[in-house]
Amino acid sequence: MTVQLLAAALLLLAALYTDLKSMTIPNLLTAPFLAGGCLYALFAGGGQGLLLALYGAAAGFVPLLILHLAKGIGAGDVKLFAALGAWLGTLAVLQLMMYAILYAGLVGLVLLVFHRPFARRMTAGIFSFLALRFGGREGASSWLAWANNGRTFPFMLAVAPGALTLWLISG
Repeated sequence: MTVQLLAAALLLLAALYTDLKSMTIPNLLTAPFLAGGCLYALFAGGGQGLLLALYGAAAGFVPLLILHLAKGIGAGDVKLFAALGAWLGTLAVLQLMMYAILYAGLVGLVLLVFHRPFARRMTAGIFSFLALRFGGREGASSWLAWANNGRTFPFMLAVAPGALTLWLISG
């Protein structure tokens, strides 16, 4: 596994954790990864490498900024994709974005179909079990805040399978 893929995987795992726990992806996570991607590119490829990292960051940032302005996703998701673009490059971040948006549509459809009181209680029960298993009793309620409102969901629920799809397809 290359340094770029390892850094992107680490960023995605940390973002998944924070997004599921608090529905935020903090700047303290995205900013260092964005800077790290640019610095790595500069040292690995010189000025040309840095330019490619900046193009990747812009490719991750600009389309999702438009989606953020339309109130479709949070600002943390926008900055996450900028950082991912710095590490993965323009083509990979755009592919990841496409897969994530497709998965988000699927998650939204599932929420729409199953947003009934019984289904919501079942989903909350499953997430309660997982939260207790991995987050401890005191952290379980914060893991479920998004599931209880039924209208929004952490975008990382779509980004994570999108990243897996990209990784499996790219080999």
